[in-house]
Amino acid sequence: MHIIGIIPARYASTRLPGKPLLQLGTQSMIERVYKQVSQVSVIQELCVATDDARIFEAVKAFGGNVVMTSPTHPSGTDRCYEAYQLLNTKAEVILNIQGDEPFIKVAQLEELAHLFLQKEVQIGTLVKQIEQTKDLFNPNIPKVCIDQTGKALYFSRQTIPFIRGVATANWLAQHVFYKHIGLYGFRSEVLAQLVQLPISALEAAECLEQLRWLEHGFMIHTATTSHENLAIDTPEDLEKAHHFLKQNPSYYE
Repeated sequence: MHIIGIIPARYASTRLPGKPLLQLGTQSMIERVYKQVSQVSVIQELCVATDDARIFEAVKAFGGNVVMTSPTHPSGTDRCYEAYQLLNTKAEVILNIQGDEPFIKVAQLEELAHLFLQKEVQIGTLVKQIEQTKDLFNPNIPKVCIDQTGKALYFSRQTIPFIRGVATANWLAQHVFYKHIGLYGFRSEVLAQLVQLPISALEAAECLEQLRWLEHGFMIHTATTSHENLAIDTPEDLEKAHHFLKQNPSYYE
């Protein structure tokens, strides 16, 4: 199975402009992501997809593969598909890897890739059990309900499911809740269909693009990971990353 990893990386960010080029220790964020993903043996090709010359040159400078894509893409999914076309190659599976997770685990990408050993998997993603009440009710952490075979039923910024007749402080003791880890894998022919879909009503309501795919009848299979993620979206997240590196000075060096 031929798998391509694509890392969308744009310069513009409302909360943290230029974050792919921010330094974390001796490396930029995008370099850390790229070098970590390059350790995943099941990924045969790896590429950064950007819309900014500064990121393009930075990736070239550390020896990475990079393509320049349109600045008008509404999502990383659309950017991934253009990058796949520009690479002019054939792959069965395309992994969309967030460019703001410099501490991503190799095991997580392997877990995602292994979903596609099942021929019926169209789209794959990761989920993790929620262990803290503050995460359970944080609207910035999307939650997901899955069926008994691991397929996603629904994603929401609200806490799902609702536990009737139980105080919210006790919900974690009553049910296993999952949060969504924003890594995706796509069959290449499925990705070509997804980028043609119009924005759906559920997507517009929740601002979660995966709801568009569910609403149009596509299945999203999930794998459960035990690894925590640290996505860097805000200056506070960046401080956490610097603190982590101080505690783990040789991490990914």
